[in-house]
Amino acid sequence: MDELSKANGDCMNRDSYQDMLAAVQAFHDKHRFKETGGEEMIYRVALMAEELGEISSCVTKNKSKYLLSEEVADLLILLLGTAIAQELDLNGAFWDKMEKLDKRTARMINGRIRVSEFRGMDQ
Repeated sequence: MDELSKANGDCMNRDSYQDMLAAVQAFHDKHRFKETGGEEMIYRVALMAEELGEISSCVTKNKSKYLLSEEVADLLILLLGTAIAQELDLNGAFWDKMEKLDKRTARMINGRIRVSEFRGMDQ
């Protein structure tokens, strides 16, 4: 049995945010991220930028959806790890932000939909 299965009692709900967070926490613990610089924000931002570059490469080079999903999963794991490292309630922040976004008006900008606060722009 691998470390991830042991840490999660081998009964993870793959649709659960809490179980995803627990899996990433187990990964951080296994590799001692907190003690070895793996939770430092400058380092994590650099890793997230690297993953965005890999996502961009998948899109611009028309790579398979499987490879794209793998790169997006890498970014999600880094985001969850950042929530752990910074003790953020990412779940709560997500729902708060969705509520704000839902109240915004969409606009077409250069032929594409945009939902933003549009600060400093003429309405």
